[in-house]
Amino acid sequence: MTDGAVSGVPRRVLGRALRELRTESGATLDGAAEALGWSRSRMCRIEGGGGRARGADVRAVCERYDASPDLAAGLVALAGEDGSTGWWHAYGGPLPAWFDVYAGLEADACRIREYQNGLIPALFQTPEYALRAEGRLPAGERDRVVGARLARQSLLRRTLPAPPQVEVVLSEAALVRAAGDSAIGADQLRHLLKVGLLPHVSIRVLPFAAGVCAGVLAGSFVLLDFPPGAGAAPALPVAYQESAVGALYLDGPRELATFERAWASFDPLVLDPDQSRILIEMILKEAGPDQS
Repeated sequence: MTDGAVSGVPRRVLGRALRELRTESGATLDGAAEALGWSRSRMCRIEGGGGRARGADVRAVCERYDASPDLAAGLVALAGEDGSTGWWHAYGGPLPAWFDVYAGLEADACRIREYQNGLIPALFQTPEYALRAEGRLPAGERDRVVGARLARQSLLRRTLPAPPQVEVVLSEAALVRAAGDSAIGADQLRHLLKVGLLPHVSIRVLPFAAGVCAGVLAGSFVLLDFPPGAGAAPALPVAYQESAVGALYLDGPRELATFERAWASFDPLVLDPDQSRILIEMILKEAGPDQS
């Protein structure tokens, strides 16, 4: 990003949270703006992530909507988290653990592109596989995280708005690793084949023989593209990378261009969707009769 530029991701996350609080309370946009003493345009800018909200503004909104104290405190803190080179969201930060930052962005996206080197993407995971994948968390926390993850999968079959176009590149290693995970992995691969039949889903496999490319070197990542808002400036895409301690959200031109090149590097190396399906079926069969 250029000097002086700020990431728009915290504002977008904050605006969506405030919009959800308003709609859950039953308040209209005009009614809420009048009650807060704001103009309608200001309300639209803040809820749309296009305007900066001060901590005092956010506190007033949370009080109006009777937000829980922990959510209110987290959103007030979020109001001050514009980053100059992206936004780092550390797990265990000011936002409550149940507040899923990424899920809101994912739900707003019209196109989701994801490369996974080690795991099946969350949107395609079965409950049993998801529980196994989150083994690093305490049992109670793991159940909550997995429940929220599975709820996100409803966007694949929603009708309004139309579901996003989901394009996934999977390392062959992720498939082999899943296949070796007893019956859980076999069920996961069968589910992957089923999801791959959806018209708006594309699954391509990067085989071992492909070697290394810019996408592999980038590590697992997601690119989110958003539809234009009514009368609003186009929402910038977001690149997302997750680690064990937090997640990085990038929307600067330079960073986005790097990830676009990484994604493009897969094109000459991956199998097409039909070839990928055949490979998944082969891996499932080779896993043994107890898992096929």
